[in-house]
Order: sequence, then structure tokens, then C-alpha cells
Amino acid sequence: MTEHSPSLRSFSGGDAEAAVVVLHGGREWSTAAVASHQLAYLRMVPFAKDIARRGDGVAVYLLKNRYRGWNPPHEHPVQDAKWALEQVRQRHGDIPVVLVGHSMGGRVALRVAGAPGVVGVCLLAPWIKNEPVEQLAGRAVLIAHGDRDRTTDPRASFRFAERARAVTDRVARFDVAGAGHGMLRKAPAWTRLTTSFALGALGTKPLDPVITNAWRQPAPDGLRVPM
Repeated sequence: MTEHSPSLRSFSGGDAEAAVVVLHGGREWSTAAVASHQLAYLRMVPFAKDIARRGDGVAVYLLKNRYRGWNPPHEHPVQDAKWALEQVRQRHGDIPVVLVGHSMGGRVALRVAGAPGVVGVCLLAPWIKNEPVEQLAGRAVLIAHGDRDRTTDPRASFRFAERARAVTDRVARFDVAGAGHGMLRKAPAWTRLTTSFALGALGTKPLDPVITNAWRQPAPDGLRVPM
């Protein structure tokens, strides 16, 4: 297997009081290198750009993994995300961090959510497979899933959200009607929700009342909010 290195693309400059790390999707198995022109990587660029544009004093990074696959038992993207969080700490010190992950990137975000400094995770069409919830204690959690997703299972993310509410009272999940895995349908709504959550969880902007209301609603209402 050819060795590759992860990299971080920065979308912001200057001093930062908080950070967002964006995590792209991938495959269950592949040791091919991730390329910047691949769709899994490119579809996260608009999210990073929007957060950076609206988030004064927020450092925004998009991680490019070494390999396209999860590759059990190595779980290469989890290793890469840990590296990215350490890079953020070295560059900016001990600042609060929100993780934004799509598909496999959502699964990665869950695996590293317990790291010091992480205050929230935003999971977009996440790949959920027997994930623990204990690491989410004290974190803010937002999940958005298209009801026509055939790549990752919306039912799995709903069940996960139910379990996560046992360890944190800030869990909201949104159903995106008519949307598939690529987040192309209602793309502006996906972006607005993600940016609002990320900056709100960091405390740099007020949280959208739609999110805070969902947190307060009992299941299943707060976990099946239409978007």
C-alpha cells in the first residue's frame, strides 16, 4: 500500500478564537489516494466557504484524508481526523472546535467527538454503524438526512439520535424531504443549517431557533424535524 499524507485546506486567515474542521465522505474499502477533484471532497467545499464567510474569528479547515476508504481495522480517516485536531491545537491553542462531517466523514466525526476542545458535531447524511454515544456527553449534536438517501440509512441516524439523547440534551435531527445522499436537492438549506449550527455551537453567532426548539422537543418530534 502506497503511503500518503493527510492535508488541511484553510478557508480563513488571521487569529482565531474557535475552529471548524470539515470531514468529507469516502468508501468502506479503498487505499487509493484522495484527490481534490473527487466529488466526496468537492461537495464539502461550499460548506467550508460559507462557514468561513460568516464566521468572524473562526478558523475553518477542510481535511483531505490519505485514503478514500475507512479500511477496517485501520480506520485511516479516524487517524487523519485526530491528526487534524492536533494541527488545529498547535496552530491556535486550546480553542473550541466543531466537526462537520458528511457520510463517512460523519462517522469519523463521531469517533473523534470526545477529543478535548470538541464542543459540537454536525452529521450530514452520516454513515452510522454501531457507533457509541458516550463520547458525545456535553456536546451539541445536529443530524440532517435526506429521506431518499440510498447510500446511508436515515433510519439508522434516527435510532442513533435517540440513543445520543441519553448522554446530551442537545440533539436535533432534521429530515430533508426529497433529498438523496449528495445533498444537491435543497443545497442552500443544507448549507444554512450547517453554518448556523456550527457558529451557534461555538458561541460566535446566535443559534437558529429552529435548532434550539428541536433540542427542547421530546422524541420523536425533535428528531424528525422537516427541513
